[in-house]
Amino acid sequence: MVGTSLHIFKEHGIRGLYSGLSASLLRQITYSTTRFGVYEKLKQRASPDLTFIELAWMASASGFLGGVAGNPADIINVRMQNDASLAVEQRRNYRNAIDGLVRMTREEGVKVAFRGVIPNSLRAMLMTTSQLATYDSIKNALMTKLRMKDDLATHFTASTAAGLIATTICSPVDVIKTRIMSAAEKEGIVSLLSRIYRTEGIGWMFRGWLPSFIRLGPHTVATFVFLEQHKELWRMLTLSQRPGTP
Repeated sequence: MVGTSLHIFKEHGIRGLYSGLSASLLRQITYSTTRFGVYEKLKQRASPDLTFIELAWMASASGFLGGVAGNPADIINVRMQNDASLAVEQRRNYRNAIDGLVRMTREEGVKVAFRGVIPNSLRAMLMTTSQLATYDSIKNALMTKLRMKDDLATHFTASTAAGLIATTICSPVDVIKTRIMSAAEKEGIVSLLSRIYRTEGIGWMFRGWLPSFIRLGPHTVATFVFLEQHKELWRMLTLSQRPGTP
């Protein structure tokens, strides 16, 4: 990982390290907003005492919808980040995420925007379940079993555990998704799995686990810590607006 980063820095400078930033932001706007929004809405309409299985079903449905919504931006993100490792004549050289979307659909057709949508949506289902449902369950266990308070320490502990679990569960699907989206030609999932198993063995499932956790771990912690603070602020504002509240 360090060697790759140094190579990119030498070849493209500091700008190369942030290649795909606009696509990553667009992906979060479409993917994360959809899955978090749908999950919270489903929880609000359900009973207050939800089991892990019930949370997992809600998270899976939310993740699937988020995966579909974020698929086009995800392809652009993978392509822009992969450009630096390609030969000059093979690079796509998208200026930004919007330019990438326009050129991709114009040059390759609209269908390509949903290439890999099945493994991507599967990954989104696993990610949302292993993040959101796991976080809520671990947080509840910490508060009921260990008598921890609903505070920053609890949020940090639960989100760190959720980040570890999510990285491990999603690692195999991440590898498949990246291979499909960065490929120049379309290849079936079965054919792809057979090929990488023959050449790389079972270890392919966790290739890149450490850089994935370095990215996903802090991201998961920051997401849930800020989300909890947002919820608390929203509760305070809602309560202050109720009639009769001093």
